[in-house]
Amino acid sequence: MFKLLTRILLLTLAAALTVPATAAPAQKSRWEQVETARGDLSEELAVVVRDNYIYITVYRPTAVKLFTILGQPVSQVTLPAGTSRFKVAARGIYILKAGSTTRRITI
Repeated sequence: MFKLLTRILLLTLAAALTVPATAAPAQKSRWEQVETARGDLSEELAVVVRDNYIYITVYRPTAVKLFTILGQPVSQVTLPAGTSRFKVAARGIYILKAGSTTRRITI
């Protein structure tokens, strides 16, 4: 009888560990535009990191991809001309690809 109860307890525990938690989904970070484009159109883009935000200024609509250092995608959007920012959830090293430019970002 004890072995049966132990087996049932272990199976229940194993099942509980494999079922994802039903907590509220984490809010996904997204790019938000800070200001519209102005300035020198000869530059392709400018990137600044400050206070867990990545600020990127592009002078024409540009495809932007952000990855973790392990290559996992974090964000993939086309940003309008101007300055946009992205709140990074975790400190670390990221790879930012914007148009034909690739930058390493450390937060």
